Amino acid sequence: MPRGGPSGGDGGDGGDIIFEATSQENTLLRFRFDREFRGERGRHGEGSNKHGRSGEDLVLLVPAGTVIYDEETGEILADLAGSGERVVAVRGGRGGRGNARFAKPWHRAPKEFETGKLGEERRLRLELKLLADVGLVGFPNAGKSTLISRISAARPKIADYPFTTLAPNLGVVSADGTPFGRTFVVADLPGLIEGAHKGAGLGIQFLRHIERTRLVAHLVDVSEANPRDPVRDYEIIAGELKAFSEELAAKPVIVVATKLDAATSPEKCDELRAFAAARGLEIYAISAVSGEGVPELVRAMAQILDRLPKARREAEPERAAEPTSPEPSSTP
Repeated sequence: MPRGGPSGGDGGDGGDIIFEATSQENTLLRFRFDREFRGERGRHGEGSNKHGRSGEDLVLLVPAGTVIYDEETGEILADLAGSGERVVAVRGGRGGRGNARFAKPWHRAPKEFETGKLGEERRLRLELKLLADVGLVGFPNAGKSTLISRISAARPKIADYPFTTLAPNLGVVSADGTPFGRTFVVADLPGLIEGAHKGAGLGIQFLRHIERTRLVAHLVDVSEANPRDPVRDYEIIAGELKAFSEELAAKPVIVVATKLDAATSPEKCDELRAFAAARGLEIYAISAVSGEGVPELVRAMAQILDRLPKARREAEPERAAEPTSPEPSSTP
């Protein structure tokens, strides 16, 4: 500044990229088509000590239950399990310092300045794990979709051929039969088969959705239409769960013998009852078609959930991901 001191203002910081969980979003579909996001650039500093404006943060809304991974390292940056939780996943750059910052009594007309620092750049992978209290597992056509349609307002596709369910379904269940009583959420998972952990059938692509559940309801078909042994059915699916995750295999389990309306003889159900009793597992026999045993099953689920710790967490303060080393900028 002619006949005056230095007056170069500082540059503004770049905007951060923040992920925030919300109950208003249900899927990650938007990130499948819109794949690149940038925080707003900070503005240059100007003369007369005018500092540049900092860039606006970019807040990306994701469904509650979203896990954010660093694509290159596989590190989990955040697990946004509750609505309202947020994390700064990518830091914006730092603005440079103008020459006014370098003025000293012995150096009144500095020409020095400090360049800004580039913001972070990251490749992220987003994975959604549904938030449910009870997860229904079992062979294809074990009656999972029929049960969830019976006890909730969910209306999944139901047909008499395997793999009718191709995506998880959620249903809210009233434990007391009233809209103002206790409720819990049930997830109907697509059917598993032997070798699912190696990719057979639909594989284990949906098992991550019951990692957050507090209770696993293992449905076993005891009707005459099922040619397999019910005990062997249970052991196969339990083995697939263990192959996927030891933690998943250790979750509380109740056994549900299904399709009583189509069971002409009690041998299969009795065999499954003896097997469950020997292992200390609760077992309930139901017919989702006729409703036999269903109220007792719902009450039992609610009572077990009352004894188990809550899976969902309250919203936490904003957390910052581990920053990477930013590269220096070549411009002031």
